[in-house]
Amino acid sequence: MIYIALLRGINVGGKNKIDMKLLKQSFEQVGMNDVVTYINTGNIIFSNKGKSKTELSRHLEEAIHHDFGMQIKVVVRSLDDVTRIINAIPDSWKNDKDMKSDVMFLWDEIDDESVLENLVIKPNIDTVKYVPGAILWSVDKKNVTKSGMSKIIGTKIYKQITVRNVNTARKIYELMQANNRL
Repeated sequence: MIYIALLRGINVGGKNKIDMKLLKQSFEQVGMNDVVTYINTGNIIFSNKGKSKTELSRHLEEAIHHDFGMQIKVVVRSLDDVTRIINAIPDSWKNDKDMKSDVMFLWDEIDDESVLENLVIKPNIDTVKYVPGAILWSVDKKNVTKSGMSKIIGTKIYKQITVRNVNTARKIYELMQANNRL
């Protein structure tokens, strides 16, 4: 089975620095196969048989702590999970000079549509959708500072998500599909 491990808060703003080559080795040493990293922000595609996503997450968090001395949260999603998320993103959503569009991958503990009730969503500015495993958000760049969703930073929910822009999410999906063909 093909998975993505999404690490929260590494190599951002000079904090929690982890070399991707060493991270790849760490994953391989604990039994992950066909390991591929994508950009420096903690996106690791791999295959594994026999472990649940919860077991993989715990196992990888322990390996990162052992190898790098850091407590890093790892969200694990299968190719099926990511396919569902990618298919829910409108084709028109981009992350470019005019539009900001993000995928907020949810911790399992808050992965429910009711999470939307705890967000500040301005319907005339924000487009927000729940899909199992993630919250999808898009806003015109000119309205980012007016967005209710921009106020998520520092909240309890923010501490239980890891964010990737839609361009990155689509590339991760492409890499997972390629890994699936190996």
